[in-house]
Amino acid sequence: MKRVIVSLLLTIISCAASSQAKWESLFNGKDFTGWRKLNGTAEYSIKDGTIIGTSKSKTPNTFLATEKLYDDFILELEYKVEDGLNSGIQFRSASNSSFKNGRVHGYQFEIDPSARAWSGGIYDEARRGWLYTMEKNPAAKTAYKNNGWNHVRIEAIGNTVRTWLNGIACASILDDLVDARSGFIALQVHEIYKPEDEGKTIQWKNIRICTTDLAKVRNPINNKIVQVNCNDNTISPAEAKEGWILLFDGKTTNGWRGAKLTSFPEKGWVIENGLLKVVSSNGAESTNGGDIVTINKYKNFELTVDFKITTGANSGIKYFVDTDLNKGEGSSIGCEFQILDDQVHSDAKLGVAGNRMLGSLYDLIPAPSDKFFRKSDFNTARIIVKGNKVTHYLNDKITVEYERGTQLWKALVAYSKYAKYPGFGELEEGHILLQDHGNEVQFKNIKIKIL
Repeated sequence: MKRVIVSLLLTIISCAASSQAKWESLFNGKDFTGWRKLNGTAEYSIKDGTIIGTSKSKTPNTFLATEKLYDDFILELEYKVEDGLNSGIQFRSASNSSFKNGRVHGYQFEIDPSARAWSGGIYDEARRGWLYTMEKNPAAKTAYKNNGWNHVRIEAIGNTVRTWLNGIACASILDDLVDARSGFIALQVHEIYKPEDEGKTIQWKNIRICTTDLAKVRNPINNKIVQVNCNDNTISPAEAKEGWILLFDGKTTNGWRGAKLTSFPEKGWVIENGLLKVVSSNGAESTNGGDIVTINKYKNFELTVDFKITTGANSGIKYFVDTDLNKGEGSSIGCEFQILDDQVHSDAKLGVAGNRMLGSLYDLIPAPSDKFFRKSDFNTARIIVKGNKVTHYLNDKITVEYERGTQLWKALVAYSKYAKYPGFGELEEGHILLQDHGNEVQFKNIKIKIL
């Protein structure tokens, strides 16, 4: 009931402000004046003042785009989609020959009627991938109305983008990307992969936009909604307020050293375009530049690291690392969030029950097989340590939960490659480590919050 009341209040506030604002209709209800079709060959038609997009086999994503470009605006519309389809609403988007032969790219308000329930999330079509999944705001997963009309609100003002679905706040991002500050609005008919989905429809109506006096029309800031900072290797005001700090500034190796050195390795690691990269060598463990560790040690914390792998890559993020445990060959010792190309690397088939696969606590606890991972994009590893309780997340979904020091923990260690290290994983504090396993892996946005 409380949620319904809040939704009604937001709607009332929005309507009161809207009555004073100048709104422009983007669709005249009769024809496609002011619109053009891009990329695919799916069909768009008009009936009773509604645009209808019909799915079609053997065509890529199709977009019906405004001829006019928009920078700062508030957009509202309604949509209804059949089960089985995925779709989206592009905004601040573009299509030009210099980018992937004219492929539409830019922000997308996600329309997702599947059980995943990511409607209202923000996707960067054909460019950076997911910017805001609804795993960051699971309370809003119930906003979507199945087989009914859904009301969308998108506020794109300056470097801030926020979304609502049926009056419920969904996503919020901060993004300074210059190429994402202006563009067209487009309605997507997504590519389909199953023959039974051909001929299904998505419909849009009541499409309107406001581009003036936005300060009077925009919704109040909702501090309960997590804001994602899309600006690489920076701390946003919201993050600073929460206590986040950078462990990698995108330019220097400050705060890091070789795990078996007193300084940063002279080879094996490079910084390019804001990325910290392991240089590809022979695929061996810690034989080129070697692992790197934070100079500081950490006890209770939340750590996030964005990473991108190359084909067949192996690496890891370790914590509670004691660099004195292994002075010989191989990697330094600590608990490890495994980074691996599960489909190609042979290590995925070793260990026990998949406990060497991506997202696992390496050689101890396996991650689930249905984890969300995009090999072609950056993915986010998150590790939360509160005393002896530890949780791994991959792209905001839990992959591992465990408690150190218990009988179960000791049994797991005893059956692992770490059995020869007394008290493994039970340090009160330790270094954080990025592993050199001889394969190129890229890291950025390495941040920590002390708990």
